[in-house]
Amino acid sequence: MNETRTGTDRAPAGADEPASPVEAMDRPRREPLSRERIIHAALRIMDDEGLDAVTMRRVGRELGVEAMSLYNHVRDKEDILDGITEEVLGGLRVPTADDWAESARLTAREFRRVLLAHPGVMTLLTERDKPFTTVDSLQLYERIFDLFRMAGLSEADTAQAFHVFGGYILGSVTLELGLMVGSPKDEAHHEEMARLVESADLPRMREVMPFLIDCDLDAQFDFGLDLMIEGLRSRIAETS
Repeated sequence: MNETRTGTDRAPAGADEPASPVEAMDRPRREPLSRERIIHAALRIMDDEGLDAVTMRRVGRELGVEAMSLYNHVRDKEDILDGITEEVLGGLRVPTADDWAESARLTAREFRRVLLAHPGVMTLLTERDKPFTTVDSLQLYERIFDLFRMAGLSEADTAQAFHVFGGYILGSVTLELGLMVGSPKDEAHHEEMARLVESADLPRMREVMPFLIDCDLDAQFDFGLDLMIEGLRSRIAETS
């Protein structure tokens, strides 16, 4: 017995027809999954939501894929975190100037700027217990070592200067991010300390306290840089 289809159960026109080549070309194509895309997505999540938000599931959701798909391109979460650190350091460019001291100053400012832009990287750097695995991330070290060597420092003093500058930058950024007690951003802490100083026999602290509280962070950072650079100038003069 033949059945006739009514207008209500008739398939929409073109529903079973394949898309035309033109329509297929107009459809947005999903970008293939890659290690680079995964790292960039994880970096966005870290900057927007914090380091703890970076999980395999969260990164997968950001990219519109299942978490298991990520394992075709990265080993695990730790591999992603390593990739974030190396991505940020690899993208840091060392500014150049005619004078080595100005180059050192510009480089330190740029490193500080990048760390402040990606606070989670500070934690990754301070907790890192393994060497870097990409040449790009090592290029930063190479350029800084070259800067100090061209300034006239010995190999040994270059290594020492690198540690001094690196420690100063990391410590300064840590304070700015409020990761240490007494951060310049900790107004409540300063108010409490000011009251304590006023009630105690601490004349020098009473003198300095207003300047400690009302401190320009950029000026403070440059003050420390100037001290270190002048120290290196003296060291170079002594050994040349």
